[in-house]
Amino acid sequence: MTAERLPWISADPASLRLLELAEKVAVAPATLLITGESGTGKDHLARLVHELGPRRDAPFLKIDCASLPPQLVESELFGHERGAFTGAVERKLGRFELGGNGTILLDEVAALSPGAQGKLLRILQERTFERLGGTETLRIEARLIALTNVDLPAAVKSGSFREDLYFRLNVLTLTVPPLRERRADILPLADHLLVTIRSIHARPSAQLSDSTRRMLAAYAWPGNVRELRNALERAVVFSRPGRGTAAARCDFLDPQDFPENVRAAAPGAASPVAGLRSLQEVEREVIAATLEATHYQISRSAAALGISRKTLLEKRKKYGLK
Repeated sequence: MTAERLPWISADPASLRLLELAEKVAVAPATLLITGESGTGKDHLARLVHELGPRRDAPFLKIDCASLPPQLVESELFGHERGAFTGAVERKLGRFELGGNGTILLDEVAALSPGAQGKLLRILQERTFERLGGTETLRIEARLIALTNVDLPAAVKSGSFREDLYFRLNVLTLTVPPLRERRADILPLADHLLVTIRSIHARPSAQLSDSTRRMLAAYAWPGNVRELRNALERAVVFSRPGRGTAAARCDFLDPQDFPENVRAAAPGAASPVAGLRSLQEVEREVIAATLEATHYQISRSAAALGISRKTLLEKRKKYGLK
């Protein structure tokens, strides 16, 4: 796969450098640690590394460490034999076994409990494991990629993350810069994301007005690419298509269609902090709008928002949405 065909938008020098590094580490079998703020696209970069490497045709298996119940870590990761515990009525293959010779993605690895961190350390050291209740020693052939938005050296210092595990994970490291540090990516990313959003909401002619493009380029995007996508989704949902005369009708997304905190960044705005709202307020508004636009179809809404059905149901309850 050539760089021109990659699904990674790289217009800024920082992104181009990151892409260059991703191509180099893709061919290595060593454990990879990808760090960066929430919403920067760490999981997307991990998938890109997988597709660039020799394992591209093998499984790519994602493990959400934050959602693994501590009491089920061994069963989920290593699998179990029939009768290993009450309720184990048949053999179950663990995720390390299902990963084959592909890539296993450990998302939010810093969320693992101390006990789970110890089990992961053994995997990294020995590359072997046994199913729960079994005696057969199995070898891990997959490459491991760990993601985190946590400052791991600080977590090690505070005692919440094992130092030996950190050193085992930190063999090769890629850091995804926040969007505010790769501003040349903002507009190309917006155009790229808008293609998908237009398709989801059946707005094939929706486009960014010149004033909107200036506004997007001026905003700092503390929520990074995820916030950019949510803002674009909100604009498509709330904008009125077909503005203009019948002779020259355009489907522009104007600054007025975006959240107030984004509009405050527009050139000429009264104050750069006027009308700022929290990310939670923005998220609630986007989720509510998406649910309404999809007639409260949970699976369709989750797909549009880029989150799992379970996460959407949890956020719907959290924000008190019907």
